[in-house]
This record gives sequence, C-alpha cells and structure tokens, in this order.
Amino acid sequence: MPHTYTELYFPVLLQAIIAAALAGGLLGVSSLLGKRLKNKVKDTAYECGIVATGTARERFSVKFYLVAMLFILFDIEAVFLYPWAVVYRDINTGAMRWFGFVEMLLFVILILAGFFYIYKKGVLDWVEPEKAELNPKKVKHAA
Repeated sequence: MPHTYTELYFPVLLQAIIAAALAGGLLGVSSLLGKRLKNKVKDTAYECGIVATGTARERFSVKFYLVAMLFILFDIEAVFLYPWAVVYRDINTGAMRWFGFVEMLLFVILILAGFFYIYKKGVLDWVEPEKAELNPKKVKHAA
C-alpha cells in the first residue's frame, strides 16, 4: 500500500511518460519513413470512399444541430442514470425511503418533457414538407 504522494502518483507519471514517448516515437518514425507525395488525390478530404461533392462552406440545416444536441441530452441522461442505478438500494433505506425514486422520476420527466417539446417542434422530421410532396412513393396516380 502506498504511503506517500510520490508512491501514489508514480504509476500515473510513468504511464504519462510512456504515452508521450510512444506518441512522439510513432510520429517521428512516420515522418522519417513515410513517403512525401503531393498530388491532387492525396490532398482531397477522405470521406469513406465517397467522392466529395460541394465545398466545406455549405449550409447545414438547423435540424442537424438540434439532433446533435438531442444526442448529447440523452447521453447526459445516461451518465446520470447509471450511478443512480448503482446506489439505488442505498438511497432508498432509512427515513427517506422514496427520495431516490422520486428524484430520478422528476429527472426522467424533465428529460421526456424536452423530448416531447422537440418532437412537437418537428426536429425529428427529416423530410421537409415541400420535398414530401415530390416523393414518388406518396404520389397517388389518377386512374
């Protein structure tokens, strides 16, 4: 068992030094041994084999950012839900038997209220109304 701060933090310091040395070594070896070819194909952005179209300055729909924030919202919910689930039995003992349950119930209700708000705002509807009218699957043919 470590008794001083030096003994306690030495493994952390050693791991940081090894990680920095490994990262620096790999970057150094790749810069020494790597080929230095400059051409048009190599300078283009790699997008999983898909040919890039347009520029990086194109506008994105606000819905894209709202869905990203929705993902962060539910990610934060999961971060708070797991520790609560771990200590649930310890919270619900003694005089305040229902405190932990009611506390998490209020948290989940607030999260669901945010979810229903964005659902009503149409954030999850990716097809715009004018494009939905042009969808050939939804067009009814006159007989």
